[in-house]
Amino acid sequence: MQQKNAIRKKALVDRKKKYFEISYQFFNPLIKFLKKNNSIKNISLYYPSNYEINVLDLFRLIKKKNLLLPITKPNNQMSFVEWQYLDPLRVNEFGMLEPCLIKKFLIPDLMLVPLLAFDNKNNRLGYGKGFYDKFLNKFLKYKKKIITIGVAFSFQKYNTIPVSNLDVKLDYILTEKGFRK
Repeated sequence: MQQKNAIRKKALVDRKKKYFEISYQFFNPLIKFLKKNNSIKNISLYYPSNYEINVLDLFRLIKKKNLLLPITKPNNQMSFVEWQYLDPLRVNEFGMLEPCLIKKFLIPDLMLVPLLAFDNKNNRLGYGKGFYDKFLNKFLKYKKKIITIGVAFSFQKYNTIPVSNLDVKLDYILTEKGFRK
């Protein structure tokens, strides 16, 4: 845990220092992936904060899909609700923006996951509350496969990220250098 916290601290500083705006072309590999996978209907995004990659262009680029944002719940749990660009948001207890109009909860077929660091094995380091891991572990038990794509800058890559048995490995990583499994 101490090692994870040290990486988190360094990754937050690095991301703030090295952050740069991306263009909509950053998402071209993802758009191509979605065109090949017609069964994907519900896509969860995140509202960027703390120098995370801005995924808001995807609300213009992705058509004919339900686009979702997470909402936090007690005990570091989360759910996903459909959100239209410019629908009202509220600041949650962690300082993150989330939808305030709760329609029905939907289960994503594909999740874009923010991260602080990742490694060659697609292990991800988040902020340490375990929201994404808890959500994904719940569905792994029921054999529901949710495709996970970590969204990051290439400088967020580390040789090795320490993992626990609760951590869920990502399926893909998307950076400005491309899309990799």
